[in-house]
Amino acid sequence: MCSGCRPAPGRRRTVPESRPVQRRPLLDWRAVAVQRTLVLVKPDGVQRALIGEVIMRFERRGLHLVGLKLIRVERAVAERHYAEHAAKPFFAGLVDFITAAPVVAMVWEGPDAVAMVRTMMGATNPAAAAPGTIRGDHAVSIGTNVVHGSDSPERAAEELALFFEPAELVDWESSSARWLE
Repeated sequence: MCSGCRPAPGRRRTVPESRPVQRRPLLDWRAVAVQRTLVLVKPDGVQRALIGEVIMRFERRGLHLVGLKLIRVERAVAERHYAEHAAKPFFAGLVDFITAAPVVAMVWEGPDAVAMVRTMMGATNPAAAAPGTIRGDHAVSIGTNVVHGSDSPERAAEELALFFEPAELVDWESSSARWLE
């Protein structure tokens, strides 16, 4: 045994004074920004029957669904949605693709929801998307990459207003919410 573990012969072992245990405060998730973000299951994801898979992943992660609808994106909405790419050569293709078939539009809520959704989706280019992400597991090409998610809280606010009326969002509390605190 080490010399510090057993007292030397003839000596009593002294017990150090008890000190209060220093406990680090636990992270209170409510201190983290609760955000809402837009997620679209794009036409390729709808056509390939991946809607349930996408929803399941976000639910299992602990995000809270507050809006959901199946829509056909109107050309004017698509052009506003992709306006930042208007001068790029692929703009027309983006608009044609998103308007070609139905899309599932969803609003997810939770702590740092924008970043969480982006991480779960994976890189825009499926070749660079990690396995385990939605795009890493299901996307085929950069043009058909199954899902869209807002890239910042500011952009999320703009996109939510573009795809949802306030009355279409449902504030409700899940009975499992307390298990996520």
